[in-house]
Amino acid sequence: MSDRGGILLLHGHGRLGASMVRLARAARRAGYATLSPNYPYRRPLEDIVDWLAPRVAAFEAGFTGPLHIITHSLGGLVARALIAARPPQRLGRVVMLAPPNKGSELADLLFRLRLARLVLGGAGPILRTGRMAADEAALGSIIYPLGIIAGDRPLFPLPLPLLPRPHDGKVSIASTHVAGLADHLTLPVTHTLMVYDRRVIAAALAFLKDGAF
Repeated sequence: MSDRGGILLLHGHGRLGASMVRLARAARRAGYATLSPNYPYRRPLEDIVDWLAPRVAAFEAGFTGPLHIITHSLGGLVARALIAARPPQRLGRVVMLAPPNKGSELADLLFRLRLARLVLGGAGPILRTGRMAADEAALGSIIYPLGIIAGDRPLFPLPLPLLPRPHDGKVSIASTHVAGLADHLTLPVTHTLMVYDRRVIAAALAFLKDGAF
């Protein structure tokens, strides 16, 4: 049993739970239990929540402290929907890494090219900048301690006029913001690789401990 609590780690679109391995290792060294599931990221958001909820409940039953959440990219939207629809009993603090809280212009482009279903699957609608009202409502309001870490270094130094600057190559810093957040931090990291960055990991664990970066 972990008195310090546990951390649910939710990966991004196109990734697996193993992509959060460095975060998980650091969390366990800090005394947390961890769960990093391979959730079905190509399914609609409601299906993802239904898949996750019983697994999160079983995980939470294995320790006595709060359940914190750290997410990457799409995982942030999944966490918001999970908390809104099937909230953990002892929810603690939440850290989102590069969450497309206001959507991504790259997803918009895929819809215009009629490639969204192929590339994004059923999760596509929630990644658009112009979400349907029902999709936005499913994300709920931020009524829990939330810290967000954004990056401002694209992986490839090529101009992406579709993305408002500054951005991390996939999500603009402006898009990461959401009403109700407690703290926001920008680091010189890229979208894809930020989950492996020591500065990101240290900042995420600091927020879980102190409620600030």
